[in-house]
Amino acid sequence: MIPKIVLGKGDIERQKAEVIILPIGQGGLESDPDFMRLNAVFEGALKILAQQADFSGRIDQLLECTTLGRLPQHRLVLAGMGNLETVQSSHLRSYAATAIRCALNANAAKVALLVPRGIATDNWRAIAEGAVLGAYRFTKYLTAETRPKRPLDTITLCGAANSSQSIKKHVELGQNIGRAVTLCRDAVNEPSNVLTPTSFAELALEVARRHAMKIKVLDQKAIDRTGMHLLAAVGRGSVHEPKFVHMTYSPKGRAKKKIVFLGKGLTFDSGGLCIKPAAGMDEMKNDMAGAAAVLGLMDALGVVRPGVEVHGLFALAENMPDGESYRPGDVLGSLDGKTVEVINTDAEGRLVLADGLAYARRLAPDLIVDAATLTGACVVALGKTCSAYYTMDDDLAERWKTAAKDAGEAFWRMPLLAELRDQLKSDIADLKHTGDRWGGSITAALFLKEFVGNVPWIHCDIAGPVVADRPKDIYPKGATGHPVLTFLRFVEAMS
Repeated sequence: MIPKIVLGKGDIERQKAEVIILPIGQGGLESDPDFMRLNAVFEGALKILAQQADFSGRIDQLLECTTLGRLPQHRLVLAGMGNLETVQSSHLRSYAATAIRCALNANAAKVALLVPRGIATDNWRAIAEGAVLGAYRFTKYLTAETRPKRPLDTITLCGAANSSQSIKKHVELGQNIGRAVTLCRDAVNEPSNVLTPTSFAELALEVARRHAMKIKVLDQKAIDRTGMHLLAAVGRGSVHEPKFVHMTYSPKGRAKKKIVFLGKGLTFDSGGLCIKPAAGMDEMKNDMAGAAAVLGLMDALGVVRPGVEVHGLFALAENMPDGESYRPGDVLGSLDGKTVEVINTDAEGRLVLADGLAYARRLAPDLIVDAATLTGACVVALGKTCSAYYTMDDDLAERWKTAAKDAGEAFWRMPLLAELRDQLKSDIADLKHTGDRWGGSITAALFLKEFVGNVPWIHCDIAGPVVADRPKDIYPKGATGHPVLTFLRFVEAMS
């Protein structure tokens, strides 16, 4: 359930809410007029409590207390903002998400959140995005006994000098962007017995209908006719046939750029004949997070409407062991025309992406971006909170870095080391599809590079941050929606 976001009039303590939230700059308790006004209501006890808790307003610092009947609301939350003079949209998004999540834990149905004074009008969008992201819960499969008894239904944003149409517009936009990110989260959280390649394609059809976008869905026969032999091979061992989906967002007027986003959509990855160990295999329902991120992006584009033409491609399959499964040692053709020697059937993601990249190249784009939970090696290198990105273009690398910073999502540029390309040489085919263990994320990227031709390209290995072990910043526990916001900021900047 997405809570309703409204604009409040008057001081925050006058709002109809069970929890009120105040942003506090670092070291700014005594200089904050809203805090001092409420402290007076508490006869100075609020300041004493903050001092005893060593609350100074550091970023992400929270202090929650009961109002003891001094206010109409039951609870008060102080949320640290750090240095207010250097606050950015990513900080505002994180503030709203963290604070709303705190209120959510208190089982509040109505929450009032104070927006920091003096922020630019367009930053109300970031606040609304964060509020929706912080309120997220995946409760679809909870019964009446375990489902939250009082879901959060209303978030009141306070602090606007007047409820201008411009602020309302940014809040509404932020709420819709937040909803697009939660669409991605829902897809990643879905179990694989529900989310198959076919049902994912149906999700894409729903998004396309909602925003009047063009969409084409290729089934098994169409995939074979098109020549996407790598994608077909990966999906051959499953009773759920592979799908390839092509969505198109077109702006009004002449598009400034044409960008293709390609997502890896393994709705379940058992490893195929090179089957994974049982421990952790349940997490392989998340192997479609790249495709889910592209789906979230397409949903967001439908409301942001930038001046860039964007094609969303989804390579969807289920990698299962069966008598029809592809095998180590097989040699497969590809849409690109290159032949590939299969080394390990658990390295299936790069195969479906290879056909997807060749398809993307035929669209003559200005840029291709692919996203995939591709390698465990990337998680070893960067941990579970940071994604890798690869590109040969330094200007694109800087643009991506800026977009990720604005979105508040962690990305780190990795090198495409040419000397590791020799690991992909095959004695019987054009390429082997895996190299040695060492530098595994790099050799995976080098394999994909073989299929992009001369088109500018960014590869995102997002295996770590798409699922979180614990909530932090804009991310909840479970599916995070990473990197939808980075994708969106990048497209907007290109616009």
